[in-house]
Amino acid sequence: MDRRSFLRGVGGAMALGAVGAAGAAETTAAHPGPYRPLGSVSITNAREAVPDPSGDYAYVATADGFATVDVRVPSDPRIAFQASDLLSDRETGPLRLIQDVKVEGDRLVAAGPADPLRGDVLQGFLLYDVSDPENPKQVAFHETQFPIHNCFIRDGVVYLTGNMGETNALVMVDVSDGTPEEVGRWSIADRNPGWNEVPTGLWTLHDVWVQDGLAYLSHWDAGTYIVDVSDPSNPSFVARIGGRPLSELRKVPSEQVSAQVLRPPGNAHYAMTSDDGSLLGVNKEAWESEGQGGPGGLVLWNIADPANPERLATIDAPPSPDPSIGGTWTTSHNFDIVGDRLFTSWYQGGVKIHDISDPASPRRMAWWRQPEETSFWTAKRATKGFYIASSMGRRNNGKGGLYTFPIEEDVQKDPPSLTTAAGNATGNASTSGTGTTATERAFADDTTTERSATAESGSETAGGVPGFGVGAALAGLVGAGAWRRFRG
Repeated sequence: MDRRSFLRGVGGAMALGAVGAAGAAETTAAHPGPYRPLGSVSITNAREAVPDPSGDYAYVATADGFATVDVRVPSDPRIAFQASDLLSDRETGPLRLIQDVKVEGDRLVAAGPADPLRGDVLQGFLLYDVSDPENPKQVAFHETQFPIHNCFIRDGVVYLTGNMGETNALVMVDVSDGTPEEVGRWSIADRNPGWNEVPTGLWTLHDVWVQDGLAYLSHWDAGTYIVDVSDPSNPSFVARIGGRPLSELRKVPSEQVSAQVLRPPGNAHYAMTSDDGSLLGVNKEAWESEGQGGPGGLVLWNIADPANPERLATIDAPPSPDPSIGGTWTTSHNFDIVGDRLFTSWYQGGVKIHDISDPASPRRMAWWRQPEETSFWTAKRATKGFYIASSMGRRNNGKGGLYTFPIEEDVQKDPPSLTTAAGNATGNASTSGTGTTATERAFADDTTTERSATAESGSETAGGVPGFGVGAALAGLVGAGAWRRFRG
């Protein structure tokens, strides 16, 4: 028996041991001691990572391509496949700046470029057959006339963020028969032409997530839109959650657009729901700009009735010694909701697990960070025993990679400080209330309960008054170079 086969046997036993008789237990004690990664593997320029349906493999975007990582032994992940310079044989190739990959069944989507690039560059998405994860086969390429910051695939339809300079739209492409064909588009400007009077960077479509025929569109300062895409050729508006009023955004001076794109109160970055669709998580990627704002957190909404959303709680970002775009990033980034667990990433602020069995009072279970080495892009549940998290590394230190973490309740030993100012907390917290210093306890509760709060002033339903929203793109106003600097 070779080493890897042996490790798989031992690792599998460890991962399953804590589940044991309980079988369905979501939290495991398979990794005793201070909270830390189970394992990691180096991947330069790692960006978004997604596990396959089995949790045996993870796919990682690498800017110039993607990698398949074998995580069947979480303590010993290995790169099983890696491809770069995709479509380099094309006249305008290769496909650059691939920051997002998504998987459904045996189909993988890799899209790019994430942001506008100068010159005549290739734009679109690649579709792969990953029935053999260690030997992906290209099925098709669909070229677009716009960059693709993020994408999604559900029921054989690929959903694209179509930010096209003068307008922003959700673009839907049917790939069910292996031949991509665009079947529909939807834009908030089609519904309300008033958005055409707002710089597109303020209402850029940053991300899309789809479940049960509903698309959840993160439209930055315009908030989160819910759109019925059960028939992708005939999408229809359902509701709008949060966001700034259109009337307010129309008044933003052109010289203030870039600053307002960076800081709250807008910045709807990514959204997804619980399994039953009643709980919505929306995070805000934000920084301090011109002395205002700061790192963005994550908001949980009760959307059992989308027409009457109820804001339940906010999970605040870890403290930062310098919350500006050029400082220490602790703003919220991509996350995952599975069952009663919330998995979050915070760039240099690390990764966290929360118990959201009571979504109005999220309880932090674990937090790990290594700010001098890691900058986490995402956190996604792989199996009941562990989750994956991709890190870009820090300031080109070459230490990007994919990490595996146990799903358990524990505390990191001697966690590095995230703050340097006198009197600031390190941000460490023990959910049991023990083993923390006085300053650490200042940040022991990183949530704000907002049970009595209702939808933000910009919220809107199908029966509401048109004309609320927000929008303007940094890309359209300050150019592709600045957009690349500011957007993650």
